[in-house]
Amino acid sequence: MSLLYERVKKLIKVVDIDVKDLKVYKTLRDNAFDDEDSFIADSPKVVNLLLESDIKIKSILATQAYYDENKDLVKSKNIEKLFVVDKALMQGIVGHKIHHNCMAHGVRPKPHRLDELDDQILMLDAITSTENVGSIARSMAGIGIASYLLPSTSPHPYGRRALRVSMGYMSRLKYHIYTDIFSCIKELKQRGYKIYAAELTPDARFLQDVKVSSKWVLLMGHEGKGIAKEILDICDEVVSIEMQAGVKSFNVAVAASLIMYQFKNKN
Repeated sequence: MSLLYERVKKLIKVVDIDVKDLKVYKTLRDNAFDDEDSFIADSPKVVNLLLESDIKIKSILATQAYYDENKDLVKSKNIEKLFVVDKALMQGIVGHKIHHNCMAHGVRPKPHRLDELDDQILMLDAITSTENVGSIARSMAGIGIASYLLPSTSPHPYGRRALRVSMGYMSRLKYHIYTDIFSCIKELKQRGYKIYAAELTPDARFLQDVKVSSKWVLLMGHEGKGIAKEILDICDEVVSIEMQAGVKSFNVAVAASLIMYQFKNKN
């Protein structure tokens, strides 16, 4: 049997890619998870934000340069396995070219209950783009909206690419995964939230004219189809962004950011 790795100080020096504990770095692509709810984080910025959170990190796969630069931060977490590897071998482990020197294997934090969310919530309906899920999370963290409500059919916010696009800021948000939008909205209303749907309809109120409730949910729809009429019918108000003539819509992540900023600053 070939020597797979040898311990160097507190690091595990990888000398062969055929290590069981490293296979997860290749197999957990994008929106894939395993029975342990594992996820993979890419890049030092993302990994470092996770290290600053309470999220469990099972292992790190990084170059010596990363460990040298971030030794105090890494030491602050109780991480079972710290693999050190050169860039070429790291690319062999993950199976594709990479532009960074650090990855981490973590465990998704448990979703929050609805009653644990804040008074200001961003809710998605049928979003299909992993990038949009991650981009909205990053904007939420920047604007100060900390509760994220997502459907079970959309990409998970701790999916590999979504987490990377969020720059790791997803770790600063609460999240809840719902299965039925109608029952979810009903419960939110019972808890005192006003539901605002972002959509272009003849009766939509322009963003500048909206009077924002102290407890609100902003619902963003499908990138192409928007929000279905039967869902709009159970929302409290439809909101649209004033645009120049001939321009029909913004990207959903851009629209969400604009409306969240206005809502946040109108309270």
